[in-house]
Amino acid sequence: MNFDELLTLVRSGNSPRLCDDSRIVEPGDIFVAVKGPNVDGRDFIPQVLAKGAKFIVCQHPCTGHESRGTGHVVITVPDSSLALAVLAQAANGNPADKLTNLAVTGTKGKTTVTFLVRSCFQAAGEKCGLIGTVIYDTGIDASPAPLTTPDCLTIAKSQSQMLKAGAKYMVIEASSHALDQNRVAAINFKAAAFTNLTGDHLDYHKTTENYLAAKSKIFETLSPDATAVLNKQSSYSKGIAAITKAKVLWFAVDEEADLSAEIHSIDDSGTSFTLRYQGQSIRIKTPLLGRFNVANHLAAAGLCMSAGLDLKTIARGLSSLEAIPGRLENVKSDAPFTVLVDFAHTDDALDNVLSTLKPLCKARLIVVFGCGGDRDKTKRPRMAKVVEKYADMAIVTSDNPRTENPDDIISQIVAGFKDPGSPKIKIEPDRKKAIALAIESARKNDVIIIAGKGHENYQIIGKQKFPFSDQQIVLDLLKTKK
Repeated sequence: MNFDELLTLVRSGNSPRLCDDSRIVEPGDIFVAVKGPNVDGRDFIPQVLAKGAKFIVCQHPCTGHESRGTGHVVITVPDSSLALAVLAQAANGNPADKLTNLAVTGTKGKTTVTFLVRSCFQAAGEKCGLIGTVIYDTGIDASPAPLTTPDCLTIAKSQSQMLKAGAKYMVIEASSHALDQNRVAAINFKAAAFTNLTGDHLDYHKTTENYLAAKSKIFETLSPDATAVLNKQSSYSKGIAAITKAKVLWFAVDEEADLSAEIHSIDDSGTSFTLRYQGQSIRIKTPLLGRFNVANHLAAAGLCMSAGLDLKTIARGLSSLEAIPGRLENVKSDAPFTVLVDFAHTDDALDNVLSTLKPLCKARLIVVFGCGGDRDKTKRPRMAKVVEKYADMAIVTSDNPRTENPDDIISQIVAGFKDPGSPKIKIEPDRKKAIALAIESARKNDVIIIAGKGHENYQIIGKQKFPFSDQQIVLDLLKTKK
């Protein structure tokens, strides 16, 4: 049997179960041995054969696993991750072909863009499934997201649920890891947006060039009928435009572009701007703060236009979204100061957030932040420099230390301060105590920003997840302060 024959079997409706996890294999299953960055599925073939797997799909070379009368079939393919993506769609009735699929990639802004896109389709009276960092929402089920972009089996099953819920559209965050690993490879996208590229994930990609290549992958596969929605104000967009066959829709803030925005005001009530496209213009008032969020609105508008929505409907959708979990999220209370929680975990993201907040502060800006363990170490001192630039008080703490020593992470952050001995810089490795210190120190009209974890309701220490929500910690502390 070859791969095409297996694909026909999977499409038949009487297919064996498809899986890529050796731990759950049962007799008769199809096991796809994916060669990942850390684990090679081929190493587990003897185990799945012992469990009774019927079909083995593996990447060349795949020797030593021939049938030898055991009744199993080995099918060799050039790329097992791509084969899995194709099989996953086939096993679920090719749901991607029945949806208008939209994607967004970039270092920052992906979550905001996907929520804005869904809001626009809701304004049009349409259902739109959403897969991203915060939530996988199919319309039938909405669950917290363990990964920004799940594996291709989860995506295909989610798309099937979207169709059952009556959705015609899907918007998905495409992470660089997912693109590199072909998790969205078998999906035909109507449009994909690129927000930006800044320093992150070099622990995985090693170089900025590799990081950009992963982000660019989705644009290489777009058809001539699709649209690449590109940030004109990112220096990396020209390279993406050069490799895509799709039509290019450029967007920019306060600059001429196919789709542009002119900002009128940013204050504590939100942001006001005019959206312009093909001679049309419309005023937008959004509760979301900042120039960077205006760019996110443009990326979302470009995706929605590519899917056929008109400007007025898009404007309604953009204006109606009140908040996004963990993105400058205001922890509402009757305290005389403001507490915001944000997912910013890179120096560039912190700069965007803090430069937006600083002019709006009537008193002091207090920043609680840390850096994740087992992740890109190069950004740690850079984040300190950004915080030192804007904060009136900085509290360095733990984020998700994972298997690293929290004190080592903090030392690498502190190395970025020009004046680490400044009285405005505090060190508190315990995140709960760090948040408590910020609240105890806060005075009338101060703004506290707790950065790094955003929507996450856990903290990873070692290899374990412990319940931990910045928002809930704040609420609990404020109750005891009364």
